[in-house]
Amino acid sequence: MKRRHFLGTAGAGALLTGGLLSGCGKESSPGGEQAAASQQTYHWKMVTTWPKNFPGLGSGANLLAKLVGEMSGGRLKVKVYGANELVPPLEVFDAVANGTAEMGHTSAYYWKGKNPATQFFSTVPFGMTAQEMNAWLYYGGGMELWREVYAPYGLIPVAAGNSGVQMGGWFNREIKGVDDLQGLKMRIPGLGGEVLKRAGGTPVGMPGTEIFTSLQSGVIDATEWVGPYNDLALGLYKVAKYYYYPGWHEPGTTLECMLNRESFEALPADLQSIVMNACKVVNVDMLAEFTARNNAALQTLVNDHHVDVRAFPRPVLDKLRVISEDVVADIAAEDELSARVYESYSQFRKQVVAWHDISERTYLNIRG
Repeated sequence: MKRRHFLGTAGAGALLTGGLLSGCGKESSPGGEQAAASQQTYHWKMVTTWPKNFPGLGSGANLLAKLVGEMSGGRLKVKVYGANELVPPLEVFDAVANGTAEMGHTSAYYWKGKNPATQFFSTVPFGMTAQEMNAWLYYGGGMELWREVYAPYGLIPVAAGNSGVQMGGWFNREIKGVDDLQGLKMRIPGLGGEVLKRAGGTPVGMPGTEIFTSLQSGVIDATEWVGPYNDLALGLYKVAKYYYYPGWHEPGTTLECMLNRESFEALPADLQSIVMNACKVVNVDMLAEFTARNNAALQTLVNDHHVDVRAFPRPVLDKLRVISEDVVADIAAEDELSARVYESYSQFRKQVVAWHDISERTYLNIRG
């Protein structure tokens, strides 16, 4: 497969393939506009879907802003706004598209109402892991397709974090078989929500800021959030009895930084490069943090808070897998662009699974 370099030091022209940002980094005389731009200080706003300073997700947004400021020598300063500080958590897309903020930190499956194909760039039930998602985005054509999906809205998406494999969620009812999913009211976004619906449950969309009270009051019977590190911080162990695994619905959830295209193109080429490189650093850093902190948080949940951790029964997972295949195929049939995204994702998944069957999977099985 031809190697694609999304990040480099030559500016936006070298960063973004396919001519999607051909207008970036306009030439100017050395003593004129270019010199002035190199001295100008830019002030940006970043809106997020996450509670302010929330571990992992919110801290990832904070790190992105910090890196941009440091790497630019203070020439590009980004102020971070948590959920509801400037806009509601599920209005980040529109806020960045209309220029209320220049950046947003969120996840693409929240925007399925804009285009169903957005969900592939967040996570797919029984789909690719974080490592595999990054491979598809950076070297398998995923990033070009993602930018094509967002282009009509004046947005540029960039991978900026990943949770890794998540937990299956918190439940106030036992899941002993497929029948226990009937009538289950669960907060679950994206493709996973559609799978639950076809299995007989009721998916409920809501931001993280509303989960605790909704579970506590009985508005929902169950919720997924992320994993032990984040779930402990949200205090979900206080309002749910059972903690199920694995996260079949989110095996490697990509977080995104979305950029207002007009604002991005107004930056000098070196600042464009800094923004893109900072996103890639955060993409790697967040996954490392979740991997490092999840087990310690899980031990706290089990040992200090006596959480009942359970595996989903295999028949339940088998049923959900079959439904997932139908859901994803149906999304692909909605329009031509979704079909191309689905084809790219599916073909890459097949070849990376073939490799991981004799590498990662075999090694983990023998490692013990």
